[in-house]
Amino acid sequence: MRASVLDHRAACEEAKATRSMTGFGRGLVTGEACTASVEIRSYNHRFLDLSIRIPGELSGIEDRVRKELQSAFSRGRLDVFISLEESAGRDRTVELDGTLASSYHRALLELARDTGATGEPSLELLAALPGVIKIKERPLDLERVWACLGPAVRQAAAEVAEMRQTEGKALERDIIHRLARVAYLTGEIGARAPLLTEEYRQRLTHRVSELLRDQVIGEDRLTTEIVLYAERSSINEELVRLESHIEQFRELTRESGPVGRKAEFILQEMVREVNTAGSKTQDPDIGRWVVEIKGELESLREQVQNVE
Repeated sequence: MRASVLDHRAACEEAKATRSMTGFGRGLVTGEACTASVEIRSYNHRFLDLSIRIPGELSGIEDRVRKELQSAFSRGRLDVFISLEESAGRDRTVELDGTLASSYHRALLELARDTGATGEPSLELLAALPGVIKIKERPLDLERVWACLGPAVRQAAAEVAEMRQTEGKALERDIIHRLARVAYLTGEIGARAPLLTEEYRQRLTHRVSELLRDQVIGEDRLTTEIVLYAERSSINEELVRLESHIEQFRELTRESGPVGRKAEFILQEMVREVNTAGSKTQDPDIGRWVVEIKGELESLREQVQNVE
């Protein structure tokens, strides 16, 4: 049996790579008491949602299955299918309910008298009536069953974790690429933003000069107007926070363990800062970069929804 089957927790924690929430795994283990088969299908979900289909006789160990999966995964919907084949038939005993049989017999005799029928109820008829004869099987030994079901659950979980990790690496490459693009565009905006005030001053001076022609322009009035414009259109704070969020997102890709929900929160904050920056300036270049950043953030949001 593979090492990852024996200790799926170690396999899950082995790498620090991003893990997706999509995966499939199957475990098949034969023990002294039975052969256990476990299939797990994993899908996107905001939280950990377990749907376990298990034979009714095994309901007593369903909590153990749930705990195994909770120790291996923290996010995603898991559909779990469990089947069991016993190695040997269980001992059976036959129980007779004589009191019930006597009641049936008396009722049949009374029915015969009421209807005028003749003859005695046969033994075969009485034995076939519900509840007279019961066949009971010895209950399953759940501890012996768990000896093969437990490893099957861990084997299936390890395969799911491996598939999620493989897909997570592809997600991580795409996320890093898009994040780099967002950082580059943010830098372009940061380089362009300081030039806007000077360009506004030049446009304002030129426009006032055209309107007033030979009249003297009051420098104080122009300066006041330019300062007000600079205050209204400044996006320095938004850019600082956006750069901070980008660095936080980068750190998440280097963390071990689940990061999906943190990433979703950071993305929301990034979208907020970009929208604010875009609303403060009417510069066409910055407007174009803002639109491109928002497109990248939307793609990141779709990818992060599949990150554990």
